[in-house]
Amino acid sequence: MSIGTISRSPTSLAVWPKLEAHFEQIRDAHMRRLFAEDHGRFERFSIRAEGLLLDYSKNRITAETMELLFALAREAEVEGWREAMLGGEPINRTEDRAVLHTALRNRSPEPVEVDGHNVMGDVYGQLAAMGTFAEKVRSGLWPGHTGKPITDVVNIGIGGSDLGPAMVTAALAPFGHERIACHFVSNVDGSHLGNTLKRLDPEATLFIIASKTFTTQETLTNAQSARAWFLASGAPEEAVAKHFAAVSTNAEAVTAFGIDPRNMFGFWDWVGGRYSVWSVIGLPVAIAIGKDRFEAFLAGAHAMDRHFRTAPLEDNLPVVLALLGIWYNNFFGAQAQGVLPYDQNLARLPAYLQQADMESNGKYVGRDGEPVRWQTGPIVFGEPGTNGQHAFYQLIHQGTKLIPCDFIAGARAQEERGDHQLILLSHFLAQTEALMRGKTPEEARAELEAGGLSGASLEALLPHKVFEGNRPTNTILYERLDPETLGKLIALYEHKIFVQGVIWNIFSFDQWGVELGKQLAKAILPELTGEPKPGAHDVSTTGLINHVRALRGMG
Repeated sequence: MSIGTISRSPTSLAVWPKLEAHFEQIRDAHMRRLFAEDHGRFERFSIRAEGLLLDYSKNRITAETMELLFALAREAEVEGWREAMLGGEPINRTEDRAVLHTALRNRSPEPVEVDGHNVMGDVYGQLAAMGTFAEKVRSGLWPGHTGKPITDVVNIGIGGSDLGPAMVTAALAPFGHERIACHFVSNVDGSHLGNTLKRLDPEATLFIIASKTFTTQETLTNAQSARAWFLASGAPEEAVAKHFAAVSTNAEAVTAFGIDPRNMFGFWDWVGGRYSVWSVIGLPVAIAIGKDRFEAFLAGAHAMDRHFRTAPLEDNLPVVLALLGIWYNNFFGAQAQGVLPYDQNLARLPAYLQQADMESNGKYVGRDGEPVRWQTGPIVFGEPGTNGQHAFYQLIHQGTKLIPCDFIAGARAQEERGDHQLILLSHFLAQTEALMRGKTPEEARAELEAGGLSGASLEALLPHKVFEGNRPTNTILYERLDPETLGKLIALYEHKIFVQGVIWNIFSFDQWGVELGKQLAKAILPELTGEPKPGAHDVSTTGLINHVRALRGMG
């Protein structure tokens, strides 16, 4: 039987009740005590691999906790599912597809087969064509129709066709081209496109339309408006081919749009949108940072793939992160996960991981088609430090909700500037210590007394100055954010998400929940334009449609 057909409820596994019993034993243990009792805790609960350090010692765990969690991973067949995915089995069973974003960054000579066909030749061919095109744009050998070199690239896509390249381009901004600026338009709200275009020169702008089918409503609406803007500048129809490229597989629609199919770059149905930045969807990244650095980005991800595949579970970065997430989600009842990069260039990483995680594991139906009886994917959120410290950290420190957090930082900044990085890192390190230690009533009292407070004023303020602590964090450290390191970070989280989906007995690589709203929107659109009148909706939706029509003067 293929591993891709196996369905095993996590709560039915032999280790699950052992984890429940263990949780009852240590649920109230404070990390202060755990650190005091074990001076080797940092070395015991940290992993150094592939240029990354993961310190997970500031978690509400003991050696027994981790032993049980590793037993859970083994009993849930994580290793078998891992080999099935990497081997090209159709583990995306609801769509009968393989899941091979790892093939896009495969740097080894090993073949990767889908239905008996080695796909690596196809992958290398498309990446080579993309790289050649990117270098022409970067060098000025691909000018606009009037001979001006391209100064602005506008990627028009949505979901993974936007979040991936937008996040990576921003993260690697210091490696960007000195002449070329990249912009990303995803929202069908016309202001997104309009605010972008008002700053651009049509004669020096290149548009990349990223839509596998070339039928995505939001993307094609924006693309047609961009085309109209370009032609309104006085450019002839044939000039569209010099200013538009496509990431698609629909050559007929691409050609009808006016794009030369030689400037169309394709990928495959075994590449999910939220895992596609490694493919030709990364074209704006390749233009921004260059072909060689894009290759380094892929190489970093491949290094993490190799680590994930070969490292023992106990020393496996994605596996450890995944198991800790399950510990809090399924036993402590935590509903959210914070991702807190202390790097302004990683500002879009939390949003990127929101899609990667919540679209993958936001499922309530198991592999057996039955509703699950356990919690699956968490709410993922975050902002760069130190901004987040002045926003939502209050809730993490003293709120009533337990929110495990990942803190991510480089020891060196991409661009060193005075003592900025050391100040940033002091906050980065202090936050994880504060969340772990907290502040006892005795410590708070001593602090207030030292500040000159006493009597009733001290007693009234004292409870508000106490921090329970015992709030779990993971710390991920690397030397400096570069293309290779970024590739490792993203692949680390991809594999973490996959491991959690396996244990939760869900299919992580479909996204049927995205479809219903799209279907209903197609029915509502003609009703908003005047004909027909609202159909069979609930009274709220009907009332809202009629109110929109009235506000737009349609009666």
